[in-house]
Amino acid sequence: MSPALATHLKLTQPQLTTIALAGMIGQYPFSAFAGKVIDYYGPWACSLVSAGLFSAGFGLFVREIAKTPIDTVAYNSSLYHRLTVYFFVCSVGTVFSYFSSVFAASKNFPRYMGLATGASTALFGLSPTFLSTVATRYFYHPDTGLDVVHFLQFLAFLCGCVHIVGGFTMHVLPPAEECVLRPFDTDTEDQGELEDECTSLLPKTSSVTSVEVVSNTDDDLRSQSILDVLKDFNFWVLAFVVSVILGSCEMIMSNIGTIVLSLPPRYSPTGSDIATSTQITAISLSNTISRLVVGPLADIVSPITSHLPPGSRGVLGKHLISRIAFLTFSSSVLICTYLWMVVGVHSQGGLGVLSIGAGIAYGCTFAVLPSLLSSIWGIHNLGRNYGVLIYAPFLGTPAFSYLYAFVAAGHAPADGSVCTGVECWRATFEVSGGIVALAFVATLWLWKAWRGKV
Repeated sequence: MSPALATHLKLTQPQLTTIALAGMIGQYPFSAFAGKVIDYYGPWACSLVSAGLFSAGFGLFVREIAKTPIDTVAYNSSLYHRLTVYFFVCSVGTVFSYFSSVFAASKNFPRYMGLATGASTALFGLSPTFLSTVATRYFYHPDTGLDVVHFLQFLAFLCGCVHIVGGFTMHVLPPAEECVLRPFDTDTEDQGELEDECTSLLPKTSSVTSVEVVSNTDDDLRSQSILDVLKDFNFWVLAFVVSVILGSCEMIMSNIGTIVLSLPPRYSPTGSDIATSTQITAISLSNTISRLVVGPLADIVSPITSHLPPGSRGVLGKHLISRIAFLTFSSSVLICTYLWMVVGVHSQGGLGVLSIGAGIAYGCTFAVLPSLLSSIWGIHNLGRNYGVLIYAPFLGTPAFSYLYAFVAAGHAPADGSVCTGVECWRATFEVSGGIVALAFVATLWLWKAWRGKV
């Protein structure tokens, strides 16, 4: 939507970045609160909250655009501030939507948390591809570009209806948890009947590739306060890693439109909206595929045990590698991606590496975070702990985004048009690459500190 908003409302790059940023970082201030709602009430409550927030945010946003004359010659500062607030409201709806989906899945399938989290967040990550396709097919006109007004009206209606349905369906089901517990309870009188109802038809076989685990730590972690978590130095190291990886990726996502506009087409001129949509699709697909792959892969190579109830027994796969390795991989992908942006990109054709790299790192990180937190601090306060950790990008995202915005503004023409040329962002990716390298070193620290735990 950035090109259309810049043309219609006469917004500058820092102002566009601020509006887009409000749609990203608004997810974070209320993440801990959303986590507490999940832990106490359930995912259905978060879904209903997001229904109201999405409908209100998109509805008010489109109202402001619709009543602004097309022939506006200068931007209205109060309009700009209102648009920022409305996009912030939408982003608060995003965190409630995200939490309802992720924790409905992970708490219903605690033994396969990586797969459950990866699959649900993969659909979340796929939504930009779906919505970009809808936008370019049904709301795009070759002569005038994206019809922002009707597209946002569509989003307001769609998001409201979907999340109202989620209010009736997003529940954590106790029977699924009971079938995990009872087959291992040797004191139950109806053991034979429970085995028929809950156990696999094929017996589990033991081999050198699996180990029997007995978990009794999660009951101790149930009473752990948030202050206990914050006193752990390694929590802050993890927060730094998450802040850098997610913050720099979200800087790319919120500014991909103007990054595309800064470069000439590779072969022949094309519409900026179409070129931007292509990059959004690349980010979305790589984000989705990485979540679908990393979630189940983490369950296989790094099975977690802290979510098992006290005294329960089960056979899990052999622990082959720490889940921190997936964060190490994400940071290394970003280092290579940012290096490519500094030395290898001169046209829009080279931006595919940026979109794919950011999507992979972003999806991989989100796919392992819930299970990683469950391994260290237990499942009972998972929503709260996850919400607190997600405050980290609340600092990282604006830092990286404004780094990009002010570097671009410093090289923009005096007439206020969009900045063009690699100088618009080269310094941004040089600085970002150095910071991501520090995050890479921090993941190695955590790998050593949590050896055998995750």
